[in-house]
Amino acid sequence: MSDSVQLTEGRDLPGTADRPLRTVLVLMWLAVGVDAVANLIPLPVPGSLVTVVSLLMELTFALVHGALAYRWRGILVFLALALVISNVIEDIGVLTGVPFGHYHYTDELGPKLFEVPVLIGPAYFAVGYMAWFIATILLRPVSRSGRLSTVVGTPVVASFVMVAWDLALDPSSATLRGRWVWEDGGGYFGVPLTNFLGWSLTVYLIYQLFALYLHRWGPDAAGFQRLGTGYRTMPIVAYVVVAGDYVANWLTGGHDGVPPDVTDATGHLWRAADVYESSALTAIYGMIFLALLAALRLIGQVRDPARVVRP
Repeated sequence: MSDSVQLTEGRDLPGTADRPLRTVLVLMWLAVGVDAVANLIPLPVPGSLVTVVSLLMELTFALVHGALAYRWRGILVFLALALVISNVIEDIGVLTGVPFGHYHYTDELGPKLFEVPVLIGPAYFAVGYMAWFIATILLRPVSRSGRLSTVVGTPVVASFVMVAWDLALDPSSATLRGRWVWEDGGGYFGVPLTNFLGWSLTVYLIYQLFALYLHRWGPDAAGFQRLGTGYRTMPIVAYVVVAGDYVANWLTGGHDGVPPDVTDATGHLWRAADVYESSALTAIYGMIFLALLAALRLIGQVRDPARVVRP
């Protein structure tokens, strides 16, 4: 196998010996590619179908990539944390208004688990994993032999990377498409500040518990030094694809069925074009900027492999 398709430098990743790594690489890039088509190219299919296909590709990517980095046990722990914590806190949020603010989900996203659509938990996991891995590049991976400061610092960084996605997501999904409704409105195109504070809390809890798991039972620092550059690049590319959806919506004039002017739950009128443009701005100067920082950091790690995990 050539160096360009190897996931490791000299040895296999923990738990992946004798696996067809070329096939795994193709599967991950295929998932990212299909997600890119679904997100970036206007297709003559219902938006709900595009959402499901995109989420399935992101789930496939996160599961396979995560299994190689943290073994199946590790990525399934992350999956369980994301599904349980997101559903519990969002259910509390819908019922009480804490910590996000008063809101409720409509039927646009399909069946619900209690008060929350089933699709929400997998979205937390899939994009949450991309944000987590980017944070490990920006700061350092959490490992059994790592610093305690990393056990707290990496989850904090990851939560900012994740909430950058919601800055682009929420105005268009809630105010324009009506997938959920902010009952008291909000200054950010109908979305309140408390929503983003609630997101920060929710994803930080997921990341912090996962970091504690990794610090006790995860791979050691040497395992991350064996990760190939192409493998570490994948979550950055996948995150940029997610960001690109909001830029594409702005360039193409938005989603079918969204009128030029939309009224939120408080009666405030918003121009759809302004919302799409704002989402594109936050995607470019928030999400894509963070991805660029991670890519530059990764280049530095390639030149100095010891920087992947510095004692």
